[in-house]
Amino acid sequence: MAVVILVYSKWLPVNPTTVGFTFLLIVLIVSASWGLRYAIFVAVLATAGYNYFFLPPLYQFTIADPQNWVALFAFLFTAVVGSELSEKARREAAQSNQRRSEVERLYAFSQQLLVSDNVFGLLNTIPKYIVDCFGVTGAAMFVEAKRETYFFDPSSQSTFPVEQLKAISGRGEPVLDREHRICYMPLRMGVRSVGALGLAGCDLSRETLEAIGSLAAIAIERASTVETLTRTEASRESDRLRSILLDSVTHEFRTPLTAIKASAETLLSDVQPEKSDKPQLDKSQRADLLTVINEECDRLNRLVGEAAEVAQLDSHQLEFHFEPHSIRDAIDMALQQSRAALQHHPVDVKISENLPLLKMDVARISEVLVHLLENASKYSPPDTPIHVVAELRLGGEVVTSVADHGPGIDDIEQDMIFEKFYRGRSQRTSIQGTGMGLAIAKAIVELHGGTIGVRSQVGRGSVFYFTLRAD
Repeated sequence: MAVVILVYSKWLPVNPTTVGFTFLLIVLIVSASWGLRYAIFVAVLATAGYNYFFLPPLYQFTIADPQNWVALFAFLFTAVVGSELSEKARREAAQSNQRRSEVERLYAFSQQLLVSDNVFGLLNTIPKYIVDCFGVTGAAMFVEAKRETYFFDPSSQSTFPVEQLKAISGRGEPVLDREHRICYMPLRMGVRSVGALGLAGCDLSRETLEAIGSLAAIAIERASTVETLTRTEASRESDRLRSILLDSVTHEFRTPLTAIKASAETLLSDVQPEKSDKPQLDKSQRADLLTVINEECDRLNRLVGEAAEVAQLDSHQLEFHFEPHSIRDAIDMALQQSRAALQHHPVDVKISENLPLLKMDVARISEVLVHLLENASKYSPPDTPIHVVAELRLGGEVVTSVADHGPGIDDIEQDMIFEKFYRGRSQRTSIQGTGMGLAIAKAIVELHGGTIGVRSQVGRGSVFYFTLRAD
């Protein structure tokens, strides 16, 4: 104001109208920048300066021409009205920015609730999300279904009494203490209250608080629903696995037990000839029966071992001894252990030269190969070859594969073949097995940090392969 008066009165003579518009512009700028109170003060100051320096008689607070009174009051009125309009526009812009900011924070809050991977831990993190997104100093949430209270930090427990949160949840009415900046909101799903929320350092609008409450209520219901579905699914899966296990184990145990029982009864009848009218067994026949008993006992022992190994792998209780070994060591060991199963199949082994050493439990990897070799022999016609190949893949992985000439596996079953107790639909009644071998193989390979898979063509055979990364 002083600069305008100095310039216009000393160096740049102008008419009173120009001065009035300049002062009016200054008043509007002050109103837009600082608000109505400052603008009114500047308007009064401008009116006094306008009268004293530019309306005759100059340098006196009097006006000679009555028309100048009209001009002076018109200027003052215009300055005040313009200031009020400018202040109103500024207020609305500030409110609009605040609403936009709250909407952006609500969106960020909803995204954090929706993309959270750990649904079960979500309830513990909701107060933290609210503090991070909305800039409040503390938060607490009471969940009606669990009868538990979740706090942003331990210091919030003194700020939000649990009984107050329970009362808000029970009444379903918000309590907004603007003086102490503490807000309580019920969490509602329709007409049903699922809990209560407390915020400290809260300057949020009621609409935003209600939106926060609705989002938190939806998150609580989502966590509760997922928990219920998970328990139901776990119970259903447990019943399914129990049924499959009992069916598989009962069938597989009954076959060797029947053979053992029949062989033992035949031997007993030979020992007690008075209880049997059959001729006595010769030495070779007794040896065959004892061989059957021995082999079936080994089979029973293996079945029990596989079941125990599946349980240990699921609970991560199986110990591994990782040492640098060549994949050839595991292949040779597996071929030695599978001699009986492979006696009707020629085995073609191709191992690339200069393969790197692999950090592995050689006994466990040989067990994987035993399962793959025995599966190949079981599902392939007699006298068809089985191919074992080990080679280095780009990227430093050693790929070991076992190929057969069996009936093949269709695309649907390829996705399920490594599940526990699953057996092919067309062979599950004609070929013995429990469906545990490939599941054990998959678990062992994955615990080595590798992958296992199958490529197959119906009527042409299958290739089971697994990868291990070199040191």
